[in-house]
Amino acid sequence: MDIEKILLIRRDNIGDLVCTTPMFEALRRHYRQARIDVLVNSYNGPVITANPYIDHIYSYTKAKHRTDGESVLRVHLRRLFLLWHLYHQRYDVIIVVGAGYLPKVIRMACLLRPRQIIAFAAPQTRPCRRRLHAVNGASTQPLHEVEDVYRLLNPLGITTPPPATLVVPDAALVAALRARLPGGDGAWIGIHISSRRPNQRWPVASFVSLMRTLHQRHGLRFILLWSPGAADNAFHPGDDEKAAAIVAALGDMATAIHPCPTQELPELIAALTLCQSVICSDGGAMHVAAGLGKPIVCFFGGSDAQRWYPWQVRHVLLQKPSSSVADITPEEAVQAYESLRQDDQKI
Repeated sequence: MDIEKILLIRRDNIGDLVCTTPMFEALRRHYRQARIDVLVNSYNGPVITANPYIDHIYSYTKAKHRTDGESVLRVHLRRLFLLWHLYHQRYDVIIVVGAGYLPKVIRMACLLRPRQIIAFAAPQTRPCRRRLHAVNGASTQPLHEVEDVYRLLNPLGITTPPPATLVVPDAALVAALRARLPGGDGAWIGIHISSRRPNQRWPVASFVSLMRTLHQRHGLRFILLWSPGAADNAFHPGDDEKAAAIVAALGDMATAIHPCPTQELPELIAALTLCQSVICSDGGAMHVAAGLGKPIVCFFGGSDAQRWYPWQVRHVLLQKPSSSVADITPEEAVQAYESLRQDDQKI
């Protein structure tokens, strides 16, 4: 089958979409003249805004992510209009990217009337059975998320190993942030303190101890990153109070800390670009840092470390049997960073 138009659909979170970016590169290398489009949601879309391997990004808004004053009806009408537009693109192949069988997304892909749909499913799966090329969702061995979804390219004859993930920052945002950094670039270390899951949250006292020790031993400076807002916000909980507590406890180190709340994803990407290395919990920020090629010290709670570790970047992963990040000691985090630092010096 001659393939001229390909659409990938990935509707999950930030880290999931970052882990999909190796597929874009592989498709572009295999189909140099093809049009490669991606359908994402408005929440994760900025991760791939400047990706050089794709042609068009289509984005829809989930009802829970709609702006203030925007009705659910309007959100659904905009989505229907988008699907109507995609229907008229007449894709040769639609790849439904995600962990396991996603019947709702397969049905949506079927409505777009492509010549072929590739998705994780059983061979006899309905809907769209005649167009569906089903890939067995159950792997025979443990795989990283990158490796797992990359298997969806096998039906197209792409069997090369997956490359690194890729996130491209907004150059203007990077320049603006760089101009605000006291003393220029230098050896800034990114400290990301936010996490959606409670067992992924490291305590204030641990961050304070880690930052103080690294500053005293190595003269390091820190870009302190967090999701702004109040912790009790039901829709978008933030870490303003936590960040303020860390900054207050390190008042004697004020010139070594640059507080940087990131309201939007492009701001987080730009800030991480300026970091020499990053210390954070498992989550979207960790995968963004990996997509930027940053060395990482990462704290894992109950996540599957074998599936979600930072892909193809140097890292030290800390995880406790309790599945609670809070049980990782500042001393262990210091040792992890110093191990990463020694690796840097050997290169």
